[in-house]
Amino acid sequence: MRIFITGGAGFIGSHLCDYFLARDHQVIAMDNFITGSPDNIAHLANDSRFEFIRHDVSNYINVAGPVDAVLHFASPASPKSYLDFPIQTLKVGALGTHNALGVARVKGARFLLASTSEVYGDPLVHPQREDYWGNVNPVGPRGVYDEAKRFAEALTLAYQREHGMETRIVRIFNTYGPRNALDDGRVVPNFIGQALRGEPLTVHGDGSQTRSFTYVSDLVEGIARLLMSDEKLPVNIGNPKEMTIKTFAERINAITGNKAGIIYTERPVDDPTRRNPDITKARTILGWEPKVSLDAGLEETIAYFTERMKKA
Repeated sequence: MRIFITGGAGFIGSHLCDYFLARDHQVIAMDNFITGSPDNIAHLANDSRFEFIRHDVSNYINVAGPVDAVLHFASPASPKSYLDFPIQTLKVGALGTHNALGVARVKGARFLLASTSEVYGDPLVHPQREDYWGNVNPVGPRGVYDEAKRFAEALTLAYQREHGMETRIVRIFNTYGPRNALDDGRVVPNFIGQALRGEPLTVHGDGSQTRSFTYVSDLVEGIARLLMSDEKLPVNIGNPKEMTIKTFAERINAITGNKAGIIYTERPVDDPTRRNPDITKARTILGWEPKVSLDAGLEETIAYFTERMKKA
């Protein structure tokens, strides 16, 4: 297959490039480096099956030659990133999705949209099933990301229904691993960075809010299975093992040997109280569930960040 990945130099996008190249597919990656990094794909520079195009997908996209699948992963994804780039986030969710769908339609390619658990907002239903419509504040600061992805899902389904396209939607829950940006504002890199510097871990509120954490290799496997499946409606891919942020912070301090403890700060506006996926669809339709334990994944991630901080 010849696979086109927008956001291909991002955290998840670059791991997808590796996954498909390892299975002898050809990959075209596109990124404008607004949040992605050349470092994430530097190891692919001499691979003849890999092509990189620097481009903002919110502008018209042209890809030469045949394309079998389009995976749309371009977007700021961490709270820090989408709050720093609110208009770009909305544009890539709307115009970028429209342009990526256009490539898939012209090429007769299958299309997969990277959506997010943020479409559920601060959920009132636990765990979150794909048929839950969410509790989203459209005019809050997080709305730029939440509504961009909700619109992208609606647009994807409109193309499926109007043009008979093969489309897939993955709703991604908290994911971590190597190539997370250390300063991207998400809880895993935040905590690991603080712990490795011997600083107290910053917990918002009292730390009773929950999250679930998926290692990136598990996520990528789930995405690949969804791409090749017949499921046309959204599918949650995440780890159903829920834990409080306070417990997670204590785990990071224990693993790293950080003695600085925890400090508590004000919670951000619209910060979800609970976040936990129902993965019944993924288990039933894709035969997928997470395999990498939290401790094993954190060991790999901490080792990666340790090396990155040495080079900084």
